[in-house]
Amino acid sequence: MPDDSLSLIGPRLKAWREKRGMTLAELSAATGISSSTLSRLEAGKRAPNLELVVPIARSLRLELDDIVPRAAPDPRVRRTTSRIGHTQYESLSPESSAVQTYKVTFPANEPGVVAVPEPKVHDGQEWLYVLSGRLRLVLGDQDLTLGPGEAAEFDTRIPHWLAATGRGPAEVLSIFSKEGKRIHLRARPTP
Repeated sequence: MPDDSLSLIGPRLKAWREKRGMTLAELSAATGISSSTLSRLEAGKRAPNLELVVPIARSLRLELDDIVPRAAPDPRVRRTTSRIGHTQYESLSPESSAVQTYKVTFPANEPGVVAVPEPKVHDGQEWLYVLSGRLRLVLGDQDLTLGPGEAAEFDTRIPHWLAATGRGPAEVLSIFSKEGKRIHLRARPTP
């Protein structure tokens, strides 16, 4: 906890006391702490300690987490890049997130070579958005081509397969469940 966060406890206690509609005298009677001590604590002229804060929290029906300011965690995502075959996955969400977000780069096809779809099936939902290039999506009996700015969402229990089509690679923003992450990022490429 940063050093200056203790100075925020008094004003938080005052705000909660006022929110509960209690006077200093009522809180003093409920806690056994003198009104002058409570007033000094709320004004930041008395250092908070557990002997003061715990009975106040109980009287105001609060958890200590409601009173002690929490430091905001670093919101930046530690990005990692992995490859499955020639497809590159760059993580855009924390490992602990319920849904996983990736920037996926599907490599360009070799000139004159048409990729043969090998659809896969797994539990979950997938949502994707084409950032650049052209993406071929085979979904069940549909064979679709998506361009920049187009999106798709589908149940991954339907056989599906994705690859770049056209002259260059396809960059896609992809969001899927933990199960989808396991399938997409840990599957071994077919020889």
